Amino acid sequence: LGLRPKRTLRLVLWTAEEQGGVGAQQYYQFHKENISNFDIVMESDEGTFRPSGLGFTGNAKARDIVKEIMTLLQPINVTDVYDNADGTDIDYWMRDGVPGASLRDDLSKYFWFHHSQGDTMTVQDPNQMNLCAAVWTVVSYVIADMEEMLPR
Repeated sequence: LGLRPKRTLRLVLWTAEEQGGVGAQQYYQFHKENISNFDIVMESDEGTFRPSGLGFTGNAKARDIVKEIMTLLQPINVTDVYDNADGTDIDYWMRDGVPGASLRDDLSKYFWFHHSQGDTMTVQDPNQMNLCAAVWTVVSYVIADMEEMLPR
């Protein structure tokens, strides 16, 4: 589409979340000196089932902005903003004041597959994955394209 936000979007994939979060910890250690440049940290750790919204940790002004952004997702009925983002991979940043978001979705089938031999891409529902991707795309792009960073 030729879209280019005002600020950089960074997608980070690392390992060892289940082994004490060492990947997230190392990334944080390497980049914490630039923490003032981080607008928001987001994590998806509940699978890619039908999303309902975002858990959010940040101040009231930032929450109001995120709620407004989530209204853009009304056509796919994913507009809720819940209290408290959480996740091993973003906790370091949120403790240092960076706003954080966690995807909230339908966990009813999560443990059917999680950490089992059935935990493969073949069990993914492409439509539900697309909805999850839409949430992250809209939220991350809009935040990166705002004139100002999210308030802290």
